[in-house]
Amino acid sequence: MRVLLLGANGFLGRFVADRLLADPAVHLTALGRGDDADVRFDLAGGSPGALTRFLDAVHPGVVINCAGATRGGARELTRHNTVAVATVCEALRRSGCGARLVQLGCASEYGPSPQGSSTAEDAVPRPGGPYGVSKLAASELVLGSGLDALVLRIFSPVGPGTPAGSPLGRLAEAMRRAMQAGDGELKLSGLGVQRDFVDVRDVARAVHAASLSAAQGIVNIGTGRAVKLRDAAAVLARVAGYPGALHELDLPQGAGGPGGGHGDPRLLRPGHATIGHPRAEPVAEHLGAGPSPYPDGCGAWQQADVRTARDRLGWRPRINLEESLADIWMEAACRI
Repeated sequence: MRVLLLGANGFLGRFVADRLLADPAVHLTALGRGDDADVRFDLAGGSPGALTRFLDAVHPGVVINCAGATRGGARELTRHNTVAVATVCEALRRSGCGARLVQLGCASEYGPSPQGSSTAEDAVPRPGGPYGVSKLAASELVLGSGLDALVLRIFSPVGPGTPAGSPLGRLAEAMRRAMQAGDGELKLSGLGVQRDFVDVRDVARAVHAASLSAAQGIVNIGTGRAVKLRDAAAVLARVAGYPGALHELDLPQGAGGPGGGHGDPRLLRPGHATIGHPRAEPVAEHLGAGPSPYPDGCGAWQQADVRTARDRLGWRPRINLEESLADIWMEAACRI
C-alpha cells in the first residue's frame, strides 16, 4: 500500500511515520516543507494543480494529513489549517489516484462540553477560539468533498515529544527547573482544567487503523476519561521524584485579568509555573460570559466518547497516563 504522509515532522506526524514504517506492507512517502521530506511542498502556498501532478505520479492509495499549525493569529491558522486542506481536497478530486484521505482533526473543534459529559461525534461543534474554528472548517471541507475520507478528532495528545509549550510540557519544564535549582516548592495555577489525555503512540495506532479501514465521517480518538491537571501534576511529581511541595494558586471568582492580585500567573516568582497558556488569564472554576480563559477554547472539561473508534476501527487506547508522563519527564530530565 502506497501512503502519502503530510506533516511527518510534527509531534503527531513523527509517530505516525514510525508506525507506518513498521508495517512491511506500507510504502511511505513524506511530503512537507522541510529539507528532510521526500518531497518538498508547501500545502498552504502551493497550488492544487502542482499537488495533483504529484499525486498522479506517486499514485498513493491513502493520503494522511498530519500537517497544520497550533499557534499564531487567525490568518496564519486559517492558512495552514484550512486553506492547506482545501488544496489537498481539490488535488485529490482532480487526481486519478482515487486515494483515501485520513485527516487529523482535534477536540478543539467541539469547544466546551458540560461537566461530566462525554462528547460523541454527533455533538454540535462550537469551537471557542480561532484554532478550533480553523480545524473545524478543514473538517467540513473534507466531509463535504465527496472523497473517501475520514476525520480523526484527536483529544489531548501527550507522550514523548510533547511540545514544551503545552500544559504538560510546561509543567515538566517547571519541575525540571525547580529540581535543578533545589527549590522546595512549586506554585501552579490553572490545575482545575480536566482533559482527555491520549498517548501519541496510541494516536499513531489509530491513524494506521484508519488508513486500513473503510470507515468514513468522524471518529473520536481519546481515552474516554477526563483527568484534572492537578492530578497529572501529582503523578508527574511522583514519577520525577520531586521532593518539594506543589502549591496551587486559586483565584476567587472573577479575579482574573490584568492586575488581578497575587494569583495572576504573570506575577509568579521565578521557578513557578502556570499550567495553561503562558499569556492566558488565570483559570476560574466556571466558564464566564466573556472570552474564554482556556487557550484551547474547550472550557473546564472535555472527555471523548470513544465507542465509535472501538466499533469502526477496532481501536482502544493501550498506554496509560502515568507511562506518558514518565516519558515526558525522561526528556525533561535529560536537560538537568
